[in-house]
Amino acid sequence: MNRKPHVAVLPNLGLGHLIPQLEFAKRLVVHHGIHVSLLLITTNEPSPAQDQLLSSSHLPPDLHIVPLPPVEVDKKIINDGDVLVLTRLCVITDHSLRSLKSVLIALGKPNALVTDIFATQAFDVCKELLIPTYVYVTTSAAFSAFMLYLPKLDSDVNCEFIDLPEPIQVPGCSPIRTHDLLDQARNRKIDEYKWLLHHFSRLPLASGIFVNSWKDLEPVSIKSIKENPFFKQIPTPPIHPIGPIIKQEETLSVVDVECLKWLDKQPPDSVIFVTFGSGGTLSFEQQTELAWGLELSQQRFIWVVRKPTDSTGAGTFFNAGETNENDPKVYLPEGFLDRTQGVGFVVSSWAPQVTILGHHSTGGFLSHCSWNSVLESIVHGVPLVTWPLYAEQRMNSTMLVEDIGVAIKPKMEAGQQNIVGRKEIERVVGMVMEGEEGKVIRSRVKELKESATKALDSSGSSYESLSCVANYWKANHN
Repeated sequence: MNRKPHVAVLPNLGLGHLIPQLEFAKRLVVHHGIHVSLLLITTNEPSPAQDQLLSSSHLPPDLHIVPLPPVEVDKKIINDGDVLVLTRLCVITDHSLRSLKSVLIALGKPNALVTDIFATQAFDVCKELLIPTYVYVTTSAAFSAFMLYLPKLDSDVNCEFIDLPEPIQVPGCSPIRTHDLLDQARNRKIDEYKWLLHHFSRLPLASGIFVNSWKDLEPVSIKSIKENPFFKQIPTPPIHPIGPIIKQEETLSVVDVECLKWLDKQPPDSVIFVTFGSGGTLSFEQQTELAWGLELSQQRFIWVVRKPTDSTGAGTFFNAGETNENDPKVYLPEGFLDRTQGVGFVVSSWAPQVTILGHHSTGGFLSHCSWNSVLESIVHGVPLVTWPLYAEQRMNSTMLVEDIGVAIKPKMEAGQQNIVGRKEIERVVGMVMEGEEGKVIRSRVKELKESATKALDSSGSSYESLSCVANYWKANHN
């Protein structure tokens, strides 16, 4: 009989949710002696990226993958361009969690369940089964504070949040400029906002909130959630900063190995890594400007190039030739690869991000600022150029530049909506790699790299924060 406490962890769809919660599950098993069942939301649609991640991960003996019964995804929901990503995710999750009760009973009713912020339906099931339920927040402590504040903001404000004359003041935290708001909160009439409000309103029902951050990175937001009278009166569940938890291993393809061999030949801190995560794409016009900017900067670079998306319809031009679909040359200015040969390395669609960021030759990261990417960059001491695309990334970008001091943000071209021009790209890339401001943020990110290591040490704040909860589970384990 297994005498260890048994905890179920329920991530949501998408690698941005699965990766940190898989790593969290591993830490529970390896460092804290917990038996973990990782519950997977599955659909009838294949997920090759998820399958590859799980098949290539070295799972410790007490971590078991438990797929929930697959959801038959309505093709109309998936293919309807008017149904946005968060709504699709929430609808699929809602269907999937109808099987949660029977799965938890079959597992012998775990001692606790840790669920995703967009899977709060689990609260109702676990309340019925008398299982304590925690939430794992895959974003920052600052965003956690916003989540907890949103129901109050919703009741106090009648207009659209983006029409407010002043920034949004989350109690005790840095103000949020309205143009930095996540997309789902920019239109309160749409389903995406209603799902957001629904799940965020339920966070106080949790037994605790795990946040993938640490005290030195976000001291103000963490202190505010713990001590500010507003959050106390909600009442906010105990908050447990346990980060930075990042991906620890990557399977390398032949192209990845070739890329790393090229990186091995470059001087220390000389290469800027350019990528927009697992889901980010640029318009054709913006991708062209980025190519010219990198070339003009004369800095060494690794660039993950994808097929552009273009609202003007130019992106559909590339659909004709399936064989050229993944050839970067098709999407780049004529002669770009020849002119940058030896200085740049262009790869298609994906590169081993954690391995590249951890390489001694990598000295900068042009990133879309997902929280996973932010943490990976800081853990490896790499300063950022921020290029937010969606979700809460604009909020992350502003925090990295203004509060944490590890990033530079490019300015939009005057008169060009949502386009960063080539000269501005040349400027910020040169600045982060060689400029005086780059030296300052490089020094700051190296400090936080050391701080991150200490936080996860056996005497560190994040280790102790998670250990406190694990010990509680052990003490209350039957």
